[in-house]
Amino acid sequence: MRRPRPWVIVPGIWNSDPEHWQSRWQDDRQADDPHGVVRIAPSSWSEPDPADWSAAISRAVAACDEPQVLIAHSLGVLAVADWLRGTGHAPVAGAFLVAPPDPAAAGFPDAAAGFAEPSGPSGVPTVLVVSDDDPYCSTERALGFAGTLGAQVVRVGALGHVNVASGVGGWPAGHALLTDFERSL
Repeated sequence: MRRPRPWVIVPGIWNSDPEHWQSRWQDDRQADDPHGVVRIAPSSWSEPDPADWSAAISRAVAACDEPQVLIAHSLGVLAVADWLRGTGHAPVAGAFLVAPPDPAAAGFPDAAAGFAEPSGPSGVPTVLVVSDDDPYCSTERALGFAGTLGAQVVRVGALGHVNVASGVGGWPAGHALLTDFERSL
């Protein structure tokens, strides 16, 4: 049996707390394979700088010894979309993107003003997970982002921003989506 692909975890602004599904998935993966997951470490979590986040993604990707799956949430989705456009992305197997925020929406954090909506195809197999009642991005805008990225869309119903406040916990249904995506790579 083939060893699972490494993961690069790309949280949103302020990082994902220990109860967030990204953190739980990371903990579970590290328990099974200590080298199977890397989390980005930008220096600008609360005042996010796109260049700093891009560099953090590059460092995390370089830390993996084989093509990995990028697992992004919220602002991390925009960071990954931008990073993929600016790299040759040869080492990346795919991108699993969850709950993109809309930089043009009123609720978008002023501190993240340097981040932009996706501007072109991701160039790798990509899934964009969309919640029908995300307070940070309308379904229509998220579907437009998916079209720009060339991403497969998975609508998960009314799950808010798919975070701790949404009550998804460890989000086992999301983990099943990721597993299906990884099998397709």
